[in-house]
Amino acid sequence: MDSNSHPELDTTYFCDEVETKIYQSLIGATQWVISLGRFDIGVHVMSLGSFCVQPRKGHLDAVKRLYGYLCQMKEGTIRYRTDMPDLTDLKFEDYDWSHTVYSGAREEYPTNLLPARGKPVQQISYVDANLYHDMLSGKAVTALLHMLNQTPIDWYSRKQSTVETATFGSENVAARTGIEQIRDLKYTLLYLGVPVVDRAVM
Repeated sequence: MDSNSHPELDTTYFCDEVETKIYQSLIGATQWVISLGRFDIGVHVMSLGSFCVQPRKGHLDAVKRLYGYLCQMKEGTIRYRTDMPDLTDLKFEDYDWSHTVYSGAREEYPTNLLPARGKPVQQISYVDANLYHDMLSGKAVTALLHMLNQTPIDWYSRKQSTVETATFGSENVAARTGIEQIRDLKYTLLYLGVPVVDRAVM
């Protein structure tokens, strides 16, 4: 799909019953492709998946182009790189929270964790929001990519449940979703006995 494509504004004819079933089947297959590691088409499949009940011919053509892209980029793979990432370019600021309502706050850890073994793992997450992604509803889209050391491990693309009128609002919603997923992934790793670096990077 083009970067400025808006399938919700498509005005082509509706698909007939046979084409609708084909469209639904194609969308379902691409969702499996995303689960298998091709997160590069996640936002496009999420956008086109909204029209499974009554797709238009333009939507069907867009899905066909997605399959053409996958055929052209069939060598796309996820590389498992377990080395610690180089974060020397990042500057981490330590704030004094002693005069705020967060004074003395500490992260709670479960008390029944397994002993940590193996190489340390650094969580890195990339988060972004696309304001006004859906021109009809006005909803933005949250996109997340979670990495352990230098390996992509989880990805997420979904329309936001609220309508935000400014980039600040949509980015804030995306960041909140990202933090929740980072905590979930961190506790999963801790329960598996993985030594996780305390500070995650987003």
